[in-house]
Amino acid sequence: METLLVAFLYPVAALIRYNFQLNEMNASNTAVKTGIITVLYLIAFLILASYRGIIRQTGLKDTKLITVTVILGSSFGFLLNQFNFIWSALEIPKFAAGVLLIHMLLSGVFIILMRFFIKSIYIIFVDKYSRKITIPVLIYGSGFTGEITRQSLEKEQKNKFKLIAFIDDNPSKQGKKLNGVPVISMDKAFTPEFIQKWGIQQAIIAIDRLRSEKKEIFIEKALALGLQTRIVPPSEQWMQHDLSIKQIKAVNIEDLLGRAPIRLTNPELKSAIAQKVVLVTGAAGSIGSEISRQLLKYEPACLLLVDQAESALYDLQMELSSHPDHLFKQCHFIICDIGNVSRMKEIFEQLRRELVYHAAAYKHVPMMEAYPDEAARLNILGTRKMVDLSLKYQVKKFVLVSTDKAVNPTNIMGASKRIAEMYVQAQNQYLHCETQFITTRFGNVLGSNGSVVPLFRAQIEKGGPVTVTHPQITRYFMTIPEACNLVLEAGSMGTGGEIFIFDMGKPVRIYDLALKMIQLMGKDTGKGVQISFTGLRPGEKLTEELLSASENVKPTHHPKIMIAVSGDEMDYDQFLLNLDQLDTFVRNNERLNLVRAMKYILPQYVSNNSTYSTLDRPQN
Repeated sequence: METLLVAFLYPVAALIRYNFQLNEMNASNTAVKTGIITVLYLIAFLILASYRGIIRQTGLKDTKLITVTVILGSSFGFLLNQFNFIWSALEIPKFAAGVLLIHMLLSGVFIILMRFFIKSIYIIFVDKYSRKITIPVLIYGSGFTGEITRQSLEKEQKNKFKLIAFIDDNPSKQGKKLNGVPVISMDKAFTPEFIQKWGIQQAIIAIDRLRSEKKEIFIEKALALGLQTRIVPPSEQWMQHDLSIKQIKAVNIEDLLGRAPIRLTNPELKSAIAQKVVLVTGAAGSIGSEISRQLLKYEPACLLLVDQAESALYDLQMELSSHPDHLFKQCHFIICDIGNVSRMKEIFEQLRRELVYHAAAYKHVPMMEAYPDEAARLNILGTRKMVDLSLKYQVKKFVLVSTDKAVNPTNIMGASKRIAEMYVQAQNQYLHCETQFITTRFGNVLGSNGSVVPLFRAQIEKGGPVTVTHPQITRYFMTIPEACNLVLEAGSMGTGGEIFIFDMGKPVRIYDLALKMIQLMGKDTGKGVQISFTGLRPGEKLTEELLSASENVKPTHHPKIMIAVSGDEMDYDQFLLNLDQLDTFVRNNERLNLVRAMKYILPQYVSNNSTYSTLDRPQN
């Protein structure tokens, strides 16, 4: 169709050039030249493939491509004029420069107009006869990303979107129109009257790197009005290709942490990990698996992934198999309990004195309250075995993944992790060994196995109720990638004996978290999903802490990472004897004596809402 238009427009261009004086034109010459210029333009169409554009989705990119194509076709005409022998053979004069230029302008304008005309007819036809349900939407951001988002909505075939307005915080843009769509303020858009008038169902955030405070304000206002809220990913994820509607994801709970995401880019991590042999314990867990993914990016020489959970380790193996072959072949998936010392010795012999990330642990507070012997066996004694093997095989660096529940513990799990911290930290403080023993301590991890997010999501999908233990209970939260990125960063900067803690912003009230998740999933807390309070579980705190009373912090070069400095002193030899006693109690299944011994090691360990609270009472 476009080729025919080019052919039709050449005689028109000649008429314009000669002021419609037919006697100035030679019909046969014009016919030959029309054929030649049509072939030249056809070659340009084939070279630049402008014909591949879907007419009903014509946009700015297509306009640019058509412009370049007609310029190329016209240039071929000027180039052909340089070959005199061709024109001599044809026995006709060369192309007139004025005719070529007029033809180029006419071709560009009319091809573009034709495409947009066909697109308009298609849109009118679809609007009239389509059975698709129209989804009215708002877009937050009228800049480049907002415009690209508008275009992606127009191209969507599965659903039909109707853009009601752009929302923009810039007063100079408000009251204007962008491609016929009004630009308004957030205050005007987010009123019940405006939402009801236009039947708006969705709100899309289309601003690259929007500040977390503004993002949270927008999302909360949208959710309060019952709007489904979505967000365009960072531009680097789609800039090389057209933005797809599938890439515009629903807002998730991580977007509502009340702080900016923690992003670390440490060039020294590459040299610290590249071509090293690295061991990760608990590699199939939420934290261990993400540590493994991030380590793989730095191309270690060998990645030893140890876990006792067969199915979870298999899942990790299948996931990492999608990585390039030269990386995946460095991964070794090993089923082993870290308490199996003989098997772990075999693994350590492959380490060549390099890196250990120890993430294997039991972490569920109520479960460990019921099974203190298992908590001590893995979290304390398992860590001790790992530390001792690291010393024996002269590992360069050992990084323990700990938890804020180790601070002033009120439960078995927290106490077991604090004792593990003490043993790890003591190696550099009291033995002054060559291995650098480092501890990382952070709060709850969103989306990790057993955390409240997947629990709440499952409860909401079933229609509720969502169970919250106490209306005032709060927790610190991080995303899994944030937590693991910080673990690697702290591990690289540590020199031995440090406990690194992370700035996780303000604690989040779990009740508020539940409300936001219900809203994000399009439910209603009024007549729909209810929240019920079940009471604190055994060992559970109302609030978590990152520092004990005897600890202070000192800064590091990174503002999100600090070092906990303790003023406590310990008798190291007595501490070892106490650990030996714990081992005896574990092997003999003496749970009460085991917990009593843990409390002896940790005087600050006071049970909360637990059967072991009796051990805290003064003995007569």
